[in-house]
Amino acid sequence: MAGHIQDRWFKTETAPDGKCRKVKTDRHGTGMRYRARYVGPDGTERSQSFPDRQKRQADQWLAQIETDMARGQYIDPSAGRTTVKQFAEQWLRSLSMDPQSYVSTEQRIRLHVVPHLGTRPLGSVRPSHIREWLVTLTDQGLSAATQRVVFANLGTMLTAAVEDRLIPSNPCRSTSVRAPKLLPRRITPWLVTRVMAVRASLPEHYQPLVDLGAGCGMRQGEIFGLASDDIDFAEGVVHVVRQIRLIRNRPVFSLPKGGKTRTVPLPSSVARALRKQIDAYPPVSVTLPWRDVDGPPTTASLVFVDAKKLHLHRNRFNRGEWRSALTAADVPHGRENGMHALRHFYASVLLDAGENIKAVSEYLGHHDPGFTLRTYTHLMPSSEKRTTEAVDRAFGDGPEADDGPTTAPLPDRG
Repeated sequence: MAGHIQDRWFKTETAPDGKCRKVKTDRHGTGMRYRARYVGPDGTERSQSFPDRQKRQADQWLAQIETDMARGQYIDPSAGRTTVKQFAEQWLRSLSMDPQSYVSTEQRIRLHVVPHLGTRPLGSVRPSHIREWLVTLTDQGLSAATQRVVFANLGTMLTAAVEDRLIPSNPCRSTSVRAPKLLPRRITPWLVTRVMAVRASLPEHYQPLVDLGAGCGMRQGEIFGLASDDIDFAEGVVHVVRQIRLIRNRPVFSLPKGGKTRTVPLPSSVARALRKQIDAYPPVSVTLPWRDVDGPPTTASLVFVDAKKLHLHRNRFNRGEWRSALTAADVPHGRENGMHALRHFYASVLLDAGENIKAVSEYLGHHDPGFTLRTYTHLMPSSEKRTTEAVDRAFGDGPEADDGPTTAPLPDRG
């Protein structure tokens, strides 16, 4: 056994005749009778008390402790007394991730987990508590997408608690707990007339922003972070190697989303717009911290800056120039009509022209072609026409194969 059972109601004494016999202790008839004691892996003595008539349960409990130790599955009974808030603080300090991702994770835990579950000991959190918590998030008006991310963060944190042997299992992984379902969202890409209307409504020196979004599929932060030496006019490509992102509203240079750099084709129409931009508004050297607000200073010769020759600030640009352009072009305001809509346009043009999903995924900088397929599958041309044309070509009858474009051309603006 890993320990022994102490009967606190009786003790063994040796009589004058040398025989041992049980006698009542001062505690006889009061409190818990049996005390199961053992020494844990850390050398600390642990114990659990049981009432009268439950010696068998005490033996079974001690036997389970011994089995858990032998299998390496032992969990200190006192470990689960750490509260969710206390462990969350420890867990957050141990994370090693992109600074912006850390800020977002910390905010979700602080705003949406701690107020509801923070005072509970880790060992007391049950699947029913997780289900009730998810209902509360819904009642507070959080979107299903936000709930899923918060739920994933909590699940990851509790998995760490399991691996640290603080709790035996993760209640978020219970079969009775379901992550919030996302409502199907079908992206409706802008028509080229809308793209050009918004472009024309922007100040002249910002119009090529639209060309890069709709013609190269670049994200807003990647366009803001574009340097003149990232553009290879001779090879007809743009190297997407940095973005400007905000960490607690402070700008930094960093790698593109997912830490992935990429190279995208540069259409001749976009190249002409960029040449004109660079000639009329020479690039400006801008220095920002790299990756974090206290990161090493990094300088890039940015193609786009504001009137003060400073980097473009996402929030100010979206509230100012972009919103004004939407209004002038009679386009509704809203998240679906942010600059990200230009990437949807880019993807729709490529897919409509027959470009393969792997290439589209690479040009967009997605982590997985499967994600691209799930997002844009409804925009892909009907398979029936491709099938009949493929068979006709096999029999020597029908149009020649077309491998599709390498980029999304925009109307020539001269």
